[in-house]
Amino acid sequence: MRPLTEADLKPLWELTYKESNPEWKKWDAPYYDHVALTYNAFLKEMGPSLIQQDNRWGLFVKGKLIGTASYYWEHKPSNWLETGIGIYNPEYWNGGHGTIFFKTWIDHLFNTMPLVRVGFATWSGNQRMMRLGEKLGMSLEGRLRKCRFYNGIYYDSIRMGILREEWEQLEVLKRSE
Repeated sequence: MRPLTEADLKPLWELTYKESNPEWKKWDAPYYDHVALTYNAFLKEMGPSLIQQDNRWGLFVKGKLIGTASYYWEHKPSNWLETGIGIYNPEYWNGGHGTIFFKTWIDHLFNTMPLVRVGFATWSGNQRMMRLGEKLGMSLEGRLRKCRFYNGIYYDSIRMGILREEWEQLEVLKRSE
């Protein structure tokens, strides 16, 4: 994991905006439209905002970009941060990469910022993300029922999170095993 560089922009575009219907979009908020972009449009629209940023890092396996981890401020004055992870290359799904990367990202956030809580939002159709949160010790903090409409079905919006002291306690327990 590391901040993105200019050399990462083309592989990132290929994973995220080259296609109009990428496989990953079926799980990452598919109820929002996704529009393919040319590489030049991607560079113009997003390129500079992605390079060497603290809030979005690339996820790499053997030097190959497979996804990103990111965060945004829900309310910075109260240190309310939401985070997420996206593994765009389906070849790397269900192999434990998400667990390793998301745990490392959450460790990084707690170790570099004065956060009390780290959380994320997803939808009830993304069972893998919900299981990942549970696996990492996160609690279900909110469920907004039937507010995400996708393919003719209503899904719930899900909020999960973990407090710093809960995260630290889990780390102590893991070290003592």
